[in-house]
Order: sequence, then structure tokens, then C-alpha cells
Amino acid sequence: MAEKVLVPDVGEADNIEVVEILVAVGDVVVKDESLVVLESDKASMEIPAPFGGVITAIAINVGDAIEEGGLILELDVSVAGSQEVSDAPKEEQSASQEEAAKQKPDEEIPEVELAASAEKVSAEKVTAAQVAVTEAPRARSERLEAVSEAAKVHAGPAVRKLAREYGVQLTQITGTGKLSRILKEDIQAYVKKRLSADEQGGSGIPPIPKIDFAKFGEIELKPLSRIRKISAKSLHRSWLNIPHVTQFDEADITDLEIFRRQQNAELARDGIKVTPLAFLVKATLSALEKYPQFNSSIDPGYEHLVLKKYYNIGIAVETDDGLVVPVIKNADRMGVIELAQAAGNLAALARDKKLPMDAMQGATFTISSLGGIGGTAFTPIVNAPEVAILGVSRSKLLPRYEGDQLVPRTILPLSLSYDHRAIDGAEAARFINYLSLVLSDLRRMLM
Repeated sequence: MAEKVLVPDVGEADNIEVVEILVAVGDVVVKDESLVVLESDKASMEIPAPFGGVITAIAINVGDAIEEGGLILELDVSVAGSQEVSDAPKEEQSASQEEAAKQKPDEEIPEVELAASAEKVSAEKVTAAQVAVTEAPRARSERLEAVSEAAKVHAGPAVRKLAREYGVQLTQITGTGKLSRILKEDIQAYVKKRLSADEQGGSGIPPIPKIDFAKFGEIELKPLSRIRKISAKSLHRSWLNIPHVTQFDEADITDLEIFRRQQNAELARDGIKVTPLAFLVKATLSALEKYPQFNSSIDPGYEHLVLKKYYNIGIAVETDDGLVVPVIKNADRMGVIELAQAAGNLAALARDKKLPMDAMQGATFTISSLGGIGGTAFTPIVNAPEVAILGVSRSKLLPRYEGDQLVPRTILPLSLSYDHRAIDGAEAARFINYLSLVLSDLRRMLM
């Protein structure tokens, strides 16, 4: 009674990689026990066992790139209902499985069945990973000689799609994955090399010279996390494709902070704490509704501005592995307390590497707050395909005139970066000015 465990629904996430396998063949697992750890562009998540049983086969390895619906492992669930098995120590269960394995001779896949199975798969879908699983090394070599030219190029659907988008012939690329499988990184490296080769002709970006820093003193090589590598590429892509402009302003949040502290004192008995970020999200939503072009994306063909009727706010969160941006979905339907709880929960999941993969997708506008650290202003990079991002620095108590009197006021610095292709400077000025007014007077949120 073997049951397959597949990669679950991951939304629109791609480039999913196996970073850790937590079990082995022969292990007995119970329902909801973690099996493997997967990582997408910006998030990691553990895949739990959908049911209990004995692991009979593991179809993946650390470093493999997998997709939604891909096979992770197989479980023998015939013993899952036995309380004795589920409660027995894992060492005893493993020993029992090893003993059973000794009594059952290894079975080989009949060549007739193998050939019949192969006929059902088109040459385009024959990959090195499939060949490695189903055939012995000698048979594998013979089979590879018989497949078509397209099948000789070992690459997954996502890689083939990327190659088509770049106009790259896969037969011109040497794969660096297992069994020479072509990875997305191979295509990117190929394109980068071609651009560098065209540098003398005026195209491409001049590379930064490679320097041996060790000759100047002691150095240490610290590997970059996968999330930081992917984030670096995404930020670079956004910076190169988007003409950035940043508009700065200040908001007087004196009354807001007084109100927030009063509310926290009343809510403390219920264990609820409202952060400044929650009010900031609420005020931003008010500004987005008034100026909908900031809640949009540019059509790749530059024919339309895609105005979104939903409001999903991305919140930049710092983690040990780098910056991630979980998304508060349908934020406009939430009150301030709900926003505070949603942001807090997402930040905690991000730091614990337990964010669902779809929690990183679908943002229409992003807020990056450095208020807890410091600074007076900065220029955040727009998170494409969004057209704007709000940066928030630390608030300060500063003197401000009220009539002829100087009075202390709590001032919050704001930095709005925007895509100048979609938003004009005057529109950005109006947006951030309105946002400042809303933060200064909470009653405007109701208008």
C-alpha cells in the first residue's frame, strides 16, 4: 500500500530547491512529521507527512530543483494504522524494516515494462533524472543514444521556458547540474558571458574587475545564502529595468503615537500590541485607494497600466539568511489590530523559515521600515513588477512651530521610490503628501 508524497501547491513560486532531507528509507513517520525542507526564491518551508507510514523510497536529493506536483518520496501506509508501529521507538522500526528487506530479494524492472513506459513519454520530456531512476548505467547509455536531439538536452520545463524567453539554444549550453542537467544559472551565466563578449561593440554592462584581495591582507570567504543570492539578482534586475526616482517627506505622528500608546495600554490585558507599522499600512492603503496608479503594474508591452482592484501589502523582513518580503493579502479588509497581528505572524514565520511559499507572492505595494534601527532617509529599490515602494526611517522628537511657539513634535521620515515610467513626479509628491496628512490626522483614514 504505497502512497506518493508530492510537492504541494506552491502558488506561483518557481526555482524550488531541496535544501534538506530530514528522513531516510526505512524510517517510520507519523502524520505531520516534517520530511524535507524546500526553498524557493525567497522562502523556506518544511513539507509535512500527509499520513503516517514507512518510507520505502526517496525520489529527490539535496540540491535538486523540483516543481509543484513532483514526487518527493513514497510511504508504505499499510502499517500506519497500527498504534504499536506508530508508538514504537524509531530505532526498533528501522531494524524491523531492515530485517524485512533482507527476506525480500531485490526486484528488477522488467525490460519490457521499461520500454513500454518509455514509449509513453515524449522525447521532449525525457530527462537525465528520469533515465537515472529507471535504468542501469549501461542501459542508460544505450537509451540516450537513441533519443532525439531535443531529449539529449537535459533541462526541466522552467529552464526550457527561460531559454525561449532569452532566445538561447539549449544545445549551445553546457549544464552544470547532475548528469549535465542544464540549470537556470547556466542560462544566466551564458547570457552574461555573451553580453560581456559584446562589450567592445558597445553592448552589455562593463564587468567589475576581479581583484585578489588576499594580496592586501587577510580575508575570509563567507558563502552567501541562497535567499541572498536570489534577492541580489532580483534587485539588480529591478534596478536595471526601472528608472527610479525617490521622493522624500515627513509626517507629524505626534497624535498617532499618543493614541497608539493609549490603545496598547488598554489592549495589554488581552496580550495585544499595536505597532506603528500597522497604522502605517492602514494609512498607505488609504493613499493607494486615492491614487490607484501606485497599486498597479506596467504591461510588458507598454500598452497598458494594470490597475489592481485588490490590495496586498508586502512587508520587508530581515532574517539571518537575508531580506524576505511576506505579503499581507487583502489588507484593505483588515482593521489596525488585524494588520498588526498579520504583520507580526508573517515576520515570525519568516525568521523561523516557516513561511508558506505563496506568502511571498502577489504584493501590489511594498513597505520597508528601518524605523527600529535608525537613519534619516534612504532610497529603497522598487520590487518589480510593482511600481512603488515606501521606505520608513526612525521617528524623532524635533522642534516645530505652532504659530509663534516652538513645540516638540514626533516626526517620521518617509522615502517613496517609484517607477518613473508609470508615475510622474507630481503624482508621487501628491501621494506622499496625502500619506503624511493621513498619518498626522487619523480621521482622514475614514474619508
